[in-house]
Amino acid sequence: MGAIERSGYIFEPEYSVIEQNGAIHVYHEGEFIEELKFSFLGEYPELEQIEELVDTYCQQKGI
Repeated sequence: MGAIERSGYIFEPEYSVIEQNGAIHVYHEGEFIEELKFSFLGEYPELEQIEELVDTYCQQKGI
């Protein structure tokens, strides 16, 4: 699962199958902004779930 770019922001997901959780690291112009934590079921988070989290973040921040 690679990084997602939206309006100059980079969203880099990472996850742990063992712990069933993950985080999306948010960067803007190379600077770390914040970490969005999430949980999932199964072998890996669904791409749709990651995109939904990124979309929600962008809407809340007006990106």
